[in-house]
Amino acid sequence: MAKTNFLSLDSLSLQDFDENSELIPLMTPEDEAEINNEKLPSALPILPLRNTVLFPGVVIPITAGRDKSIKLINDANNGSKVIGVVAQKDIAVEDPGAADLYRVGTVARILKVLKMPDGNTTIIIQGKKRFELDEIISEKPYISATVKEVPEAKPAVDNQEFSAIIDSIKDLSLRIIKESPNIPTEATFAIKNIESNSFLVNFVSSNMNLLVKEKQELLEINNLQERALATLKYMTVEYQKLELKNDIQSKVQSDINQQQREYFLHQQMKTIQEELGGMSYDEEIEEMQERADKKKWSDEVGEHFNKELAKLQRMNPQVAEYSIQRNYLDLFLDLPWNDFSKDKFDLKRAQRILDRDHYGLEDVKKRIIEYLAVLKLRNDMKSPILCFYGPPGVGKTSLGKSIAEALGREYVRMSLGGLRDEAEIRGHRKTYIGAMPGRILQNLKKAGTSNPVFVLDEIDKLSSSYQGDPSSAMLEVLDPEQNNEFYDNFLEVGYDLSKVMFIATANSLSTIQPALRDRMEIINVTGYTIEEKTEIARRHLLPKQLKEHGLTTNHLKIAKPQLEKIVEGYTRESGVRSLEKQIAKMVRHAAKNIAMEEKYNLKVTNEDIVEVLGSPKLERDKYENNEVAGVVTGLAWTSVGGDILFIESILSKGKGDLNITGNLGKVMKESATIAMEYIKANAEDFGVNSDIFGKYNVHIHVPEGATPKDGPSAGITMLTSLMSLFTQRKVKKSLAMTGEITLRGKVLPVGGIKEKILAAKRARIKEIILCEDNKRDIAEIKAEYLKGLTFHYVKEMSEVLEIALTKQKVKNAKIL
Repeated sequence: MAKTNFLSLDSLSLQDFDENSELIPLMTPEDEAEINNEKLPSALPILPLRNTVLFPGVVIPITAGRDKSIKLINDANNGSKVIGVVAQKDIAVEDPGAADLYRVGTVARILKVLKMPDGNTTIIIQGKKRFELDEIISEKPYISATVKEVPEAKPAVDNQEFSAIIDSIKDLSLRIIKESPNIPTEATFAIKNIESNSFLVNFVSSNMNLLVKEKQELLEINNLQERALATLKYMTVEYQKLELKNDIQSKVQSDINQQQREYFLHQQMKTIQEELGGMSYDEEIEEMQERADKKKWSDEVGEHFNKELAKLQRMNPQVAEYSIQRNYLDLFLDLPWNDFSKDKFDLKRAQRILDRDHYGLEDVKKRIIEYLAVLKLRNDMKSPILCFYGPPGVGKTSLGKSIAEALGREYVRMSLGGLRDEAEIRGHRKTYIGAMPGRILQNLKKAGTSNPVFVLDEIDKLSSSYQGDPSSAMLEVLDPEQNNEFYDNFLEVGYDLSKVMFIATANSLSTIQPALRDRMEIINVTGYTIEEKTEIARRHLLPKQLKEHGLTTNHLKIAKPQLEKIVEGYTRESGVRSLEKQIAKMVRHAAKNIAMEEKYNLKVTNEDIVEVLGSPKLERDKYENNEVAGVVTGLAWTSVGGDILFIESILSKGKGDLNITGNLGKVMKESATIAMEYIKANAEDFGVNSDIFGKYNVHIHVPEGATPKDGPSAGITMLTSLMSLFTQRKVKKSLAMTGEITLRGKVLPVGGIKEKILAAKRARIKEIILCEDNKRDIAEIKAEYLKGLTFHYVKEMSEVLEIALTKQKVKNAKIL
């Protein structure tokens, strides 16, 4: 092969090899003749190329990273150094087979093999002649195939048209090199020194900025004149683009300002991003449009999104508003517009899940199953807004998770405790710095569906401030007639919340805004009896604590009697949180002994409970003390459930003053005044000497003075306490009462009956006095809760005294 003309690898932009780049010979007519005379091998190993096409005579570097390619190069380099090179149709295919390759390729000779620092292998190859794949011999360890030569139809030597095309290619190549700042001027010497017309066409085709598909089309043209003409057309388009770019740059060069400079730099950065495989701004917008096309939103929402997307396209990506607008559109695309999970209507399965997760709470489970039944029959029922109302620790929040599992819906929980900013519900306007959508839409975005079970925890803890009233913002969220077009300030279009199953939880209804309470269906989740607590501890709390502390039932066993002892002696709440803490203490004690390899009782005894938890904190016998006149047991409702309440009275010489202590509220003090005035007005009927009202002061006290107390339900308890004091008659043993009184002597009904009944059972009360109208509340309580209790229903205060007071006076009774 003649070696008269040389071209440095650097001038061909073949960087990153070594500092002493070798000189590669250019193709001469003698070289071309020698290649044409070479006999094509009948079979070749085939090297797939991802992003380029090799033309005959052209020298290019190829970096091989795939194991098959490296194996092929090593075998060929140790052998004939001749391989077949074919472009693959899709660059994303990692392990291309025969079907992934084009049919026409180029025979190549390996000139040099370079081992790169990153572990890849780079080879410098030179194209020889074209071939067509005939038959695939094997695909392992790399593709091998039989090939057949593709002859090239060359024009006659005196073809003037072909000569003109070649001259045009040379001339246009020189002009492109001159106009383009990215091509080194040394490339002009390469073009001028090329003697072979066929190599000139191939050399220019190989170095043009074309897609692999377009270069492959050029390679497959058998007629050299037609290939030269097609190459000239591509070059003409490239030159026109270059001229236009240079013309635009020259026009704006004189008045370019800082913003335009930043934009120009951004365009360069975009090109760099594309080269590095990153996503440019235009690609981001295209991706947004593709995602938008898959959304199920309404025409109105789609029109609004397209308008906002067009606004983003017109923005300079360097301005601050660009990121705000992009975040806004991202929210649109992330929200689950009309994406719904399919409900599961297996009601027996739902019942099993509710029974598995929650012991007791029969009325609540019944209401949930009723809802599922109606939804199954109609399938288009708007979700009701359920509000589980009751003391802490009774399972209100976890009920929502069980409902979600039973329905097969996503579960979302949003805590409202202490929330005082309306924007947390409705979002901020997107023009504000740091603007965000409301937490309602944020949680729906997280859920990924438009019909999750959405638990609004502690809705009674919402508060208001100068930043707005979140309770008022919740009105639209929880109104089935309005929430199909819920307006978020950030989103700026209506969003349908009507398919969301909202479940609220609350400890107290008094702090919930009346209009908000009216939108919800209140379901009372009351406390547990001693038996229920014991069963919950056995089924749920003990296994949970054992698991959390790394133990099993082989390490600790607490029998039912011991669990009941813990419930009775160390807890007084309606829920089970305090009970869980006590069980956790027992488990930690066992864990400590195991870790320290000390002996302990595998089966917990009563003595172990006292050793770990201390002496029982709640002594039941003091509740039954009736040896002192004026001491009466009442029933009260608190935020943690029902409780017993002691009211005691005493006389002291004075002028008839009435003193009331015990951190009582206004209503409770009024009840004491009413009771006192009623006794004064009916003293003769009750056998009380009216002279004592002017000679003695009366002091009423409710113990546990640090605890605030209020409400009218202690009215009959105060009346009984005063009459016991004035008559010095005992109050019946194991008796408690609750009810409101009037000056006419009537007894009025009160609320919280179930909680109060549970408190009475915990205190070993046997008899309870209630208003006649509270009989309907007793009828709604399960019979097992009422076992061992006797109820007295009264209408008049005189009936209360007749039932509560014994005929026997206390020892050392005062003579009044």
